Amino acid sequence: MTDSPQQPTEPQPSSATPPADQTPTPEPKPAPAPAPAPAPEPTPAPATPPAPVPTPVAEQPEAPASTPAPAPTQPAPPVAPPAETAPPAAAEPPPTEPPPTEPQPTEPQPSESTPTLAATGVHLGTGRRKAAVARVRMLPGSGDFTINQRKVDKFFTELLDRDDAVAPLDLTGVRKNWDVKVKVHGGGHTGQAGAIRLGVARALIKAYGQFEATLRDAGYLTRDARRVERKKPGQRKARKRFQFSKR
Repeated sequence: MTDSPQQPTEPQPSSATPPADQTPTPEPKPAPAPAPAPAPEPTPAPATPPAPVPTPVAEQPEAPASTPAPAPTQPAPPVAPPAETAPPAAAEPPPTEPPPTEPQPTEPQPSESTPTLAATGVHLGTGRRKAAVARVRMLPGSGDFTINQRKVDKFFTELLDRDDAVAPLDLTGVRKNWDVKVKVHGGGHTGQAGAIRLGVARALIKAYGQFEATLRDAGYLTRDARRVERKKPGQRKARKRFQFSKR
């Protein structure tokens, strides 16, 4: 195979040189740079008022100084002699705590609410109610209460009469400290209980004078003078009458 002869190449037009048949394209103009912002105007400082001008004061002539009167001279007080200095006291030793002592048992002191036994051991009292008379003898003991040598529970069958007989002792709270012996006669069980109550109350105020106001306020020191009204002649009873018949 034979090589063909190389044809001479025509020069290519350059891109910088536009062809004759094309018009040159105008190049774009650069955008104008933005104008700089105006600088802010400085704020004027507030005007300070002018300082007041001092008004000249007319000088007044000085008054002649008055010569003070000479003060009367007083004699100087006598000088006291120097006091003698005491010698320094010796340092006291620190106080020593006493050794702990065992607490001693204290005896209870009697108070007004807890009455003590009277000096005299036996106290007597007499009570009356209706036709009953009671002789009361009260002496220190353990609370034994006998009536005609019988226990109070055996002598009175009614509970009201039992409570009425021992009421002064229960009110003052000293029933367990005394033995009471009673001899009673006359009347019925109600009159005898009232007579015993009055006799016991009278014996108590002899032993404890401070109980008089309490017993009197309760009515235990008042003699009840009520009795049965007598029957009237011409009537069935003291007030009741016979039936009236007109014919």
